[in-house]
Amino acid sequence: MLEKYFYWRHCHKGEQCEIHTHPVAYLILLGDGIHNFIDGIIIGSSFYTDIKLGVISTLMIILHEIPQELGDFGVLLYGGLTKFKALFYNFLSAVTAILGTIIGFFVSQNVHNVVVYLLPIAAGGFIYTAASDLVPAIQKQKELKTANISLFCFIFGIILMFILKVNH
Repeated sequence: MLEKYFYWRHCHKGEQCEIHTHPVAYLILLGDGIHNFIDGIIIGSSFYTDIKLGVISTLMIILHEIPQELGDFGVLLYGGLTKFKALFYNFLSAVTAILGTIIGFFVSQNVHNVVVYLLPIAAGGFIYTAASDLVPAIQKQKELKTANISLFCFIFGIILMFILKVNH
C-alpha cells in the first residue's frame, strides 16, 4: 500500500527514462528503521534488567543484524540507490536502534506492550518486499549460476536463523 505513495516511473528499453529509485528501497529503509528501533528497545530493556543479559542480547542482535544489513544493502542497490546513498541511508536507519535503546532502558516496564505492536509492522515490511520485488526478480533470472547462488543464500539464511534461534 505504501508503495503507491512513492514516485516510481517504469520504463522499457528504448524509451527516454530518467534515473529513479524503486519504492522497494524506501520500504526496506522504513521496515529496517522500525526493526532496528525494536532491536534497540530489546537492548535497552535487557540492560535495565541485568548487565550480563544486556551484553548477551546486544551480541545476539549484532549477529543477526550483520547478514540482514548486508541483504538490505543489496536491496537498496537493486532499488536504484548508489553505493554511497545505500550505505548512508542504511546507516541512518540503523541509528534508530540508539533511540530504541534509550527508550527501552527508561520505559522497560511497558516495553513488551510496544514490541507486540511494532514487530509485526517491521516483519510485514520485509515480507512484502521479498514477495513483491525480490522473488519476481529472482524468477526472471535464466542462468543456472544465478539460481544456484540464490538457492545457496536461501539455505544459508535458514541455517543462520536456526542457529540464532537455538542460541537465543
